[in-house]
Amino acid sequence: MQRFLSLSLLWMLITNCISAQPNIIFILTDDQRWDAMGIAGNDIIQTPQMDQLAREGTYFPNAFVTTPICAASRASLLTGLYERTHDFTFRTPPLAQKFIDISYPKLLHDAGYRTGFFGKLGMNLESKLDTLIFDDLYVTGTDGYFRLTGPGWREHTHLTDYTTNKALDFIDNNPPGKPFCLSISYNAAHADDSSPQQYFWPKRHNDLYNDVTIPDPSLAADQYLAEQPDFIRDENYLGRIRYKWRFDNPEKYQEKVKGYYRMVTTIDDNLGRLRQKLKSKNLDQNTVIIFMSDNGYFLGERQLSGKWLMYENSIRVPLIIYHPKLQNPGRSLEHMALNIDIAPTILEVADVPIPQNMQGKSLMPLISGKTSEWRSEFLCEHLYELEYIPKSEGIRSEKWKYFRYIDHPNTEELYDLEKDPLEKNNLVEEPELQGVLNGLRVKANSFIKSLDSW
Repeated sequence: MQRFLSLSLLWMLITNCISAQPNIIFILTDDQRWDAMGIAGNDIIQTPQMDQLAREGTYFPNAFVTTPICAASRASLLTGLYERTHDFTFRTPPLAQKFIDISYPKLLHDAGYRTGFFGKLGMNLESKLDTLIFDDLYVTGTDGYFRLTGPGWREHTHLTDYTTNKALDFIDNNPPGKPFCLSISYNAAHADDSSPQQYFWPKRHNDLYNDVTIPDPSLAADQYLAEQPDFIRDENYLGRIRYKWRFDNPEKYQEKVKGYYRMVTTIDDNLGRLRQKLKSKNLDQNTVIIFMSDNGYFLGERQLSGKWLMYENSIRVPLIIYHPKLQNPGRSLEHMALNIDIAPTILEVADVPIPQNMQGKSLMPLISGKTSEWRSEFLCEHLYELEYIPKSEGIRSEKWKYFRYIDHPNTEELYDLEKDPLEKNNLVEEPELQGVLNGLRVKANSFIKSLDSW
């Protein structure tokens, strides 16, 4: 009996030693704008699990994507690189192997982590995911928001629930003591563009938000559309087309925004399921959770829908990082965190060396209080070659937003974000601000030049 107890104790010590390397879950949502959470001040949307995660972890109210479109942003999340460097978006060649080789799942996989990916990939890669990056993989398509499940395929399971089911199986099947990195990439809350209904949710949420009235979008008046350049006002611009699908009359606006909110709440349900699974398997105190979205979203502002532009609606996203070992729950950090910071953050959490050519920075020194020095500006860019989504680039600083349209170089916008957070007043013609404008032009050009030579 004594020998048995000694062996049992030794096995527990070995297991605890191995499992001291933290598990990591990275949850990525689609088209979830920064204020589509209760913690962000939205008193209508119901996101109790996201709010609780923020209260127990670190919340970044000033989190941004460097490029507001899913394909390029997801490549930036994977690699820690700006779009101009990794050179991947829609209609480009696949993400090159040299960038896959520095991606966080590849480096963690090589370091001994068990890696899994479930959900929307949204990228084409030069190499096979299942052999080089992920030990377990389920990539969702764009074939609607329900999957047939159950005995005889008699049940309709919402895709968000179904994706989570796959992730829960991954956790259940993880070998004891083996560290894992689990990437969950929900299709929600992206609309189903092929369907007139656009937004889909499980039947348990059919009545959710029926008793509320969604406030009208800001900047919805005709003047704010009229102030846009002609290529944005153009009825062939995709943001205008999708606005007409979703938000162009009061009844449609109420219906679609409530549908969008229901999809976000469905994600929230599943965050709760994941956390409950971790707790039931005694993994909750050794699992870091990172929660973010791939880009922001227009909900009718300026009579637009979608993303793609450099306004805050489009580039600002939610970000929560929960680290159970850090004794600073409920902190809100105002620093500008970016999608390119996720990969180096994950690597530092796992104690895996961060490649020197990553352009993002680990957020862990901020979260742990080891530094207060941080970036004060970043480059935002959208380089997708498509006729009816104009390319743009600019600088977002703590005070200023400057951007220009690449194929329309004389069309520039400048906003004082401290005085004008809704970006109502384009100051590009103000005589007293020409020095500021020229300085931001120079910064943008310099930043772009540095990335072109990376």
